Amino acid sequence: MKVDLTCPESRKALAAFYRSQLLEGVMPFWLRHGMDREHGGIFTVLDRDGGLVDSDKSVWFQGRAGWMFSSLHLAGLPGADWLEAARSCVEFSRLHAHGPEGKMYFTLTREGAPLRMRRYVFSESFAAIAYAAFHRAQGDGPWAQEAGRAAERFFAHSFEPGLMPPKDEPTRPLKSLSPRMIGIATAQELRLHLGEVELCGKSCTQWISELIEEVRRDFLKPGEQALMENVAADGSLVDAAEGRLLNPGHAIECAWFILREGRLRNDAAMTELGLNILRWSWARGWDRQHGGLLYFCDLRDKPVQEYWHDMKFWWPHCEALIASAMAWRFTGLAEFAAMHRQVHEWSFAHFADAEHGEWFGYLHRDGSRSSSLKGSLWKGPFHLPRALWMLTELLAD
Repeated sequence: MKVDLTCPESRKALAAFYRSQLLEGVMPFWLRHGMDREHGGIFTVLDRDGGLVDSDKSVWFQGRAGWMFSSLHLAGLPGADWLEAARSCVEFSRLHAHGPEGKMYFTLTREGAPLRMRRYVFSESFAAIAYAAFHRAQGDGPWAQEAGRAAERFFAHSFEPGLMPPKDEPTRPLKSLSPRMIGIATAQELRLHLGEVELCGKSCTQWISELIEEVRRDFLKPGEQALMENVAADGSLVDAAEGRLLNPGHAIECAWFILREGRLRNDAAMTELGLNILRWSWARGWDRQHGGLLYFCDLRDKPVQEYWHDMKFWWPHCEALIASAMAWRFTGLAEFAAMHRQVHEWSFAHFADAEHGEWFGYLHRDGSRSSSLKGSLWKGPFHLPRALWMLTELLAD
């Protein structure tokens, strides 16, 4: 198949391809093997053929899958009762995932007993978008209120000093890109499904504006042509391994969150910010020897300490598919069409499983398979189906 966004015939064929991958390969895999029809919710730790490897449940994915199923229902896509699959996830989450003081767990047993609670609050952000989308999809019940509560916990614990225990000693305080980019996306989703609700005293749009400005002001380093993963509290560079760390996948995902907002507001400066983050992160992250996106890089090209730094994970490639197509759709520039072709061809040659559907999650640097896992506590029906769904819409004329 010709992969060329600039060609109308190729673009039409690509849109049909992404739609068929979503509705005939990826989502049937999760509906067939992932749904727990006895206790509710979804399993994600699955082998290549969908066999259950571990029945412990990821709280992240009760939210992420609930959001994905609700989104497909709202989009009117055929193929399954998306609303009932969403209901299973959000009801399991609401019933079991919230601790005694409201903070959410990270993992649960199959039946919903708590296993682990972590210091950060991404479980809350994913629950918030799931509850909000499910509210809009089915129109009644407690879901709008639950979405607001979960989102407020996320924003409060992420950005109010003292609520989240510090990760490090105060010797070298750092702040990370992750909660900023997740905050942008969370507020965008709540605004879409619930309107301009107030979260910790600010509207969704206020949160989005402030967080994008913080990304631009503190994390973006134009002189280095890089978006940092961690910076000092004042936004300055920290010349240590953690301070020089680059995560191309995170940066590219952040780029399309910003691009989407710039397009919505018709804000040329915000759009250009997203385009530059995409360009610079691609230039640093693309593996010129073997192809694909490296997981971590060092700002000064020094060795990276994380041992998986040169592996190829599925999700950065999903984000790159979205970001490159979105950038081309908004600008028409050939450089972004070339990016899309590059990441499409590499990804479908290495991650996709024609026999059982879905993508493998974890590859070595040369593209050989590291594991037969199709899911884990971090991999489930989110990054890939979100990419396929968004690509179908982005490439529709």
